[in-house]
Amino acid sequence: MSYHNLIYETDNGVAIIKVNRPEVRNVLNWETWMELEDALNRLHADPQLRAGVITGMGEAFIAGADLRMLKERRPQDAVQASKKANQILLFMESMDEPMIAAINGWALGGGCEIALACDIRIASDRAQIGQTEVRVGIMPGYGGNVRLMRLIGPGRAKEMIYTGRIVNAQEAERIGLVNRVVPHEKLMEEALAVARQIAQGPAAVHLAKKSIFQASQNSFAEALDKDSELYGEVYRTEDFKEGVTAFLEKRRPVFKNR
Repeated sequence: MSYHNLIYETDNGVAIIKVNRPEVRNVLNWETWMELEDALNRLHADPQLRAGVITGMGEAFIAGADLRMLKERRPQDAVQASKKANQILLFMESMDEPMIAAINGWALGGGCEIALACDIRIASDRAQIGQTEVRVGIMPGYGGNVRLMRLIGPGRAKEMIYTGRIVNAQEAERIGLVNRVVPHEKLMEEALAVARQIAQGPAAVHLAKKSIFQASQNSFAEALDKDSELYGEVYRTEDFKEGVTAFLEKRRPVFKNR
């Protein structure tokens, strides 16, 4: 599939997805959502790709939804759109390959929600992040009410959602909204370095992501039980044998994701 609103690249086991609507600060229309779904499925289907990075072109990561799209939306349309977007983001959150959000600028509304569904968030020192939906009379519709609260706690999440307040990169790091802040010109270098490190790791990385996702879906006891089962699966992998052997032989392991 060729994309009108995304750039899709690969580099050393990493898929790079760039939202490419800089003239409108990368706001999300429905075509962009459908292209994102295709790109994520493409990443997941390629056995050579083991991690992904999503970012935006220009000054914005993703500055929310295209309000022209929302203006004519009826209540039943909103429900269907929300469910479809949630399906896409839940797939990204649950698929084996870890995803990194390289937040290069404005990450507002749906852009914040996409970043929240990623495994790791690395922000430029120019980043501005917020669930700003109340400013136009709506609320987060693509998982922001749920994921933001789980990430930074209910008190801070409620303040951001109820007021539409935007936080800068430094505050986002302080409250745990992003993993780290880096100089703007170093953002992609840093994000790709982390993604490549993950991509070069053993099969256990994908099993660990699966366990962490299961923990978010189940009770504490159920999560521990599932974690034990996945821990056992690690011992079936060739990478486990290679890792232990390499350590005992005092050499670097060569993992093959098997």
